[in-house]
Amino acid sequence: MTEQGLRVGLAGNQTARAEVILRSLAFSVDVIGTSDGWGVEKPSAAFFDRVVLEAGCPAEQVLYVGGRLDNDVRPAQQAGLAAALIRRGPWGYILDDPEVAQRCLFHLSSLDELPDLVRKHNEAVV
Repeated sequence: MTEQGLRVGLAGNQTARAEVILRSLAFSVDVIGTSDGWGVEKPSAAFFDRVVLEAGCPAEQVLYVGGRLDNDVRPAQQAGLAAALIRRGPWGYILDDPEVAQRCLFHLSSLDELPDLVRKHNEAVV
């Protein structure tokens, strides 16, 4: 859990071997999940249902950060999660869906931006 009182998770379409490696890296996260380990993969609604289950709160209280509009952001939004788009890698620039991108809570170029944006957002909501 972060100093902001948030649960942080790492989830994606990865193999069981990748999950073992991710766990061995001792990231400062509360949840690590992979499509192989969960038996569901993005963009399936079941993947995002599992994200919500692991978050332990209602879908509307979950922020999903993804780098693909088609595989991450749109299905997260359809599942009722808030979404942030991180533009990196080729898919962050090749894929374009202005309607989906416009509904994102944040647009990031680096994950380093996220803690401050979330803090400011939460302070404004309270």
